[in-house]
Amino acid sequence: MGIRLGYQIPNFTYGGSVADLFPTVIAQAREAEASAFDAVFVMDHFYQLPGLGRPDEPMLEAYTALGALATATERVQLSTLVTGNTYRQPTLLAKAVTTLDVVSGGRAVLGIGAGWFELEHKHLGFEFGTFTERFARLDESLQIIEPMLRGRRPSVDGAWYHVEDAINEPRIRDDLPIMLGGGGEKKTFGLAARYADHLNIICDPADLPRKLEALDQRCAEAGRDRSTIETSSLVFLLVDEDGDKARQLQREYLRKVGANPDAMSDEEYQAATARQFAGTPDDVAADLQRRILDPGVDGLIVNCVANGHEPGVVTMVGEMLGKLIR
Repeated sequence: MGIRLGYQIPNFTYGGSVADLFPTVIAQAREAEASAFDAVFVMDHFYQLPGLGRPDEPMLEAYTALGALATATERVQLSTLVTGNTYRQPTLLAKAVTTLDVVSGGRAVLGIGAGWFELEHKHLGFEFGTFTERFARLDESLQIIEPMLRGRRPSVDGAWYHVEDAINEPRIRDDLPIMLGGGGEKKTFGLAARYADHLNIICDPADLPRKLEALDQRCAEAGRDRSTIETSSLVFLLVDEDGDKARQLQREYLRKVGANPDAMSDEEYQAATARQFAGTPDDVAADLQRRILDPGVDGLIVNCVANGHEPGVVTMVGEMLGKLIR
């Protein structure tokens, strides 16, 4: 099954007690499953990200949370958006996502990227390295993970990892999808052309035509049929039946993350909200069609960063998106 509509849970700051936190996560996943979504994602981070909140806001470990969601859902695919390669040895990651696949009855997707959040690495003791080193590690990691997911036993004596006849049992299938996430037209897209079933493109929507053209080029260089890679774009939705309320949610969200919308020029406001879609369901649907789908992206992965935890919001968004992508 491909990913045409995904729902990402980007934060766990819901108020109330910690005991109420995961039931709220389950409720969102179940709403997504009951509507048009075919996948549910969590972030693979240990601190909250800049642009979403403070580092000390709640953040769950991804694969533990996904394993729990596997028992609380029946149909949706489950994944990270995306796993930071630097946080786990590749054989451990292969084992974790394969176990998630077994537990969920064949619903796991391996989302993976090079890793980028330096503060987590510094505070928690993960080696960060340079940009070039992180992508070299990701390439080497995929040389190990991909065959392990397919039932082969790789041996790799590389610059970063050493594995010998690596076994990965049990598996429920040999075609567990691999999804790369990022916006790098050379490194990320090049790895996607070699390894991925799906590429989640992270960029300003205005840049999507250029990104898709770059993916075409990387596939040609790799001898890969471009039509065999699905694409999606991650966007932030601030939706309410009352458009004014939705736009107020957007302004409140900007203030929460340290921006002052009242002090921004029009250009600054547009830059700060380039990946945000705010308004009524009809307004947002039209905007998504024009800015994301019309340029040629196959699917959407969305989050409702301001109000997705409120009952009914995911259902409303799912109904709206289901009319866009059938």
